[in-house]
Amino acid sequence: MKIRLRYWLIGLCLVALAVFFGVEKFRTVAPRDRILIVVSLDAFRWDYLEKFKAQTPHLNQLAAGGVHAQRLIPVFPTLTFPNHYTIATGLWPEHHGIINNRMYDPDFKTNFYIFDNPGPFDGRWWGGEPIWVTAIKQGRVADCMFWSGTGAEIDGVRPTEWKPFTTNATPNGIVDDGLRWLAQTNQRPSLVMLYFHYVDTESHHHGVESSQVAQAVPQMDEAVGRLMDGLHRLQLDDIANVIIVSDHGMTDLSTNRVIVLSDYVDLKTVQVDTWGAVGGLRPLDGNVDALYNQFAGKENHFKVYRRENMPARWHYTDNPRIPPVLLVADEGWYINKRPVDPTKYFESATHGFDNELESMGATFIAYGPAFRQGVTLPPTQNVNIYNLLCATLGLTPAPNDGDDSLVQAVLAK
Repeated sequence: MKIRLRYWLIGLCLVALAVFFGVEKFRTVAPRDRILIVVSLDAFRWDYLEKFKAQTPHLNQLAAGGVHAQRLIPVFPTLTFPNHYTIATGLWPEHHGIINNRMYDPDFKTNFYIFDNPGPFDGRWWGGEPIWVTAIKQGRVADCMFWSGTGAEIDGVRPTEWKPFTTNATPNGIVDDGLRWLAQTNQRPSLVMLYFHYVDTESHHHGVESSQVAQAVPQMDEAVGRLMDGLHRLQLDDIANVIIVSDHGMTDLSTNRVIVLSDYVDLKTVQVDTWGAVGGLRPLDGNVDALYNQFAGKENHFKVYRRENMPARWHYTDNPRIPPVLLVADEGWYINKRPVDPTKYFESATHGFDNELESMGATFIAYGPAFRQGVTLPPTQNVNIYNLLCATLGLTPAPNDGDDSLVQAVLAK
């Protein structure tokens, strides 16, 4: 009996040693040998993990087992293209140049829009160095699915493999394409970036509290579960790390909450660059003061600013694409050129408002062997994510506006 006990104890010690050294090996994978998958769930609000807790088991499991920010703070304006490109570059929109989903460049004398426009594929619009360019310049493979900016040649570089955005793609199809890239042992990417538009689309069309959003949220959870199962099937658990983000939140609108520009100014005298949560105006006669004064003192559910006097925390002054006069709507109000036509489509919800509003808050989760476990962070700025992406992969970051706070808080020691 004593002999059996002795052998049992020896065996237990050997198992413990094997586990210990296995864990140490698991934790000390060199950054250059790591894989990083960045998943964007457009408009997935920070509070959806709790609100839809029973329908999001995979996301909640990753949040509990990895690093989860209470709320990710987007950049202003809280729109898709500016925020995705800030996450990718670590730059404020005033520095990377994607200051809105639609904009006008006074040097190019042309407009940019995210749909049916050459701008998303034209590298001259895109400043800074996004993470896929950083990775490729430093000898890594980077594959991107639908991420803002990946269709343009930036500093002479495009992703190793990429696909232009289409609304026809299914969540499962996006995941499966990403897993096919990761299955390429001869050209396995170090970086994969995936984008899912579904929660954003359903929110715009039907509203935050709609049944359509309640169905889209668990679809995103199922896609994340499918991704994690695929990484396990490919035996990448020891080297694959996943960061899940969203670009902004969302709030409901009403046709009773519309700020009509034509009530304040003759639209024939101005160029309207942007509308929605943020209205951007350029006077055709060049008289900025006169245009500003047509709104100043008449603010009703909006604030008016000259570009140079925008709040410093928004970092939204230092770019000629930013119009000289800006109106920022109160939460849930919408800036429109003319009165709303009740016979035509009007969005049920939108975003773009002040980035410190809780309704604009986004999601951040980091899970994998490179990251700490069971950590909850206070509200966190998304401008710092680029440096984390670089540190995870052992890349030297390009100059940017972020700091190393997420690197220190997220990476395992």
